[in-house]
Amino acid sequence: MNAIEIIKELGSIITVTDIIVCLLGLTLFVAWLLRTSLGRNALADSMPRRNNMPFYLPFIPLSIWFVAVPPAILITREALPDLPDWQSAFVDKLVLCIGAIVTTGVVIFLARVSFARRLKGFGLDAKTIVKDFFAGAANLLAVWPLVMAMIILTTSLGKLIRGQDYQIQQHEELKLITAYPQMPLRILIIVIAVVIAPVLEEVLFRGLFQSMLRGVAKNAWTAIILISVLFALLHPWTHWPALFALSMCLGYAYEKSGSLLRPIFIHSLFNAITIIAVLYSV
Repeated sequence: MNAIEIIKELGSIITVTDIIVCLLGLTLFVAWLLRTSLGRNALADSMPRRNNMPFYLPFIPLSIWFVAVPPAILITREALPDLPDWQSAFVDKLVLCIGAIVTTGVVIFLARVSFARRLKGFGLDAKTIVKDFFAGAANLLAVWPLVMAMIILTTSLGKLIRGQDYQIQQHEELKLITAYPQMPLRILIIVIAVVIAPVLEEVLFRGLFQSMLRGVAKNAWTAIILISVLFALLHPWTHWPALFALSMCLGYAYEKSGSLLRPIFIHSLFNAITIIAVLYSV
């Protein structure tokens, strides 16, 4: 498949709605670039969040998540070997959900004892929920064209290199939603993707890791870039470009607002839109 054929194929699947959304997002992004001198002044007033975290502290919940949860899933599978496939997947996701909640609780505890002003200093303040929701939606709209461009670029390069059958690897949760119509499994996956995962990943990566790096980095962008690289690397490699762009937006939203609710809402909305698009195509 050559470049012209790829462009024709992409043109056949891009809708008028996609174009309108991307134009609106591009308008917001360009306005932000002009207002902030191409982003150079965007975080000029951003200050590190005061905390007494040792450098190893963020790795404690990260270890719980990556070291304890996978064996728990394997043990559960061994204990319940004869379940139908969809029920086995449901149990796996239930264990994953419980592990994520426990890990999130550990992060919240560590933040409460490590940050000045406790959870408010960490960026969790119920008073800003409404403001952060709408600001987060605007931030997501602004970065949406860049994320879509990264997806299109990755797909196009993949087709040029590997042939016309190449597709970006779908996330495991999305595979399960399309493979199994059972409502309990779908509801659990939606809860994990839209609520549990965004909260855990943002309080861990933005809240702990980015705050730690922000305390030692020369500027906020350095911390945002480093965490965005780490965040992308922990996902399938075909997702790296798009997730790096999204993570830059998440990190910026945290530094700009000082609120973790804003990147949580951005992350949650992005996952929700992705799931809706997949379910709509089934």
